[in-house]
Amino acid sequence: MAFDVTNENFEKEVLQESKPVVVDVYATWCGPCQMMTPIFDELEKELGNEVKFVKLNVDEARELSIQLGITSVPTFLFYKGGNVQEKTIGFLNKNDLQEKIRGLLE
Repeated sequence: MAFDVTNENFEKEVLQESKPVVVDVYATWCGPCQMMTPIFDELEKELGNEVKFVKLNVDEARELSIQLGITSVPTFLFYKGGNVQEKTIGFLNKNDLQEKIRGLLE
């Protein structure tokens, strides 16, 4: 299961990671974020060997969220080689999220 990244471990867990990384930026009070959780977890089970899945709670990592330019949740950040390849805001169905993740693997 994806774990939360924080101000303290973001660089190590995301920017220095050799595999592509998908960051699920969420808030506990966000309805669409809660709807994304089972989809995110399911894709992690399917693709976790190829891609790292992490979560970022905007309320617990406010400073990091501001640095990353997060303006609404859910937001998905797709990293490869320590750089953001894509940023998507809002609910995604499983196929759409899976397609974006597969794009990181090309």
